[in-house]
Amino acid sequence: DTINVEPVKTARRDTAMQGLYRSLIFNMVEGVTNGFSKVLEINGVGYRADVKGSTLNLALGYSHPIEYPLPDGISVEVEKQTKLTVSGIDKELVGATAAKIRSFRGPEPYKGKGIKYADERILRKAGKAGK
Repeated sequence: DTINVEPVKTARRDTAMQGLYRSLIFNMVEGVTNGFSKVLEINGVGYRADVKGSTLNLALGYSHPIEYPLPDGISVEVEKQTKLTVSGIDKELVGATAAKIRSFRGPEPYKGKGIKYADERILRKAGKAGK
């Protein structure tokens, strides 16, 4: 029912490690019971995604499609070809996979094209006209 994490010594580093291990154990329990997910949005004309088996196929305006093999324990669901939901039980792996997918075409500040997190706000720039 309970897990108690207590430091062996009262040194500063040991108490810091106590908090680290407490949060790691909490994330493991939370991941197994509820799971973790990150939502990504794709903005841009002709930008789309689909999943075939354990491979994520992305068309992001490059001369070639990007095929990203998904790590074990990670699943990706695609809605309307522009909304990705990365989910799994390992919080670190879900975040790292979402960050890797976002890195293929990060959002740009002028037109907002690219892959961004659903809750991310892009600061827009005016461009050459400056108006």
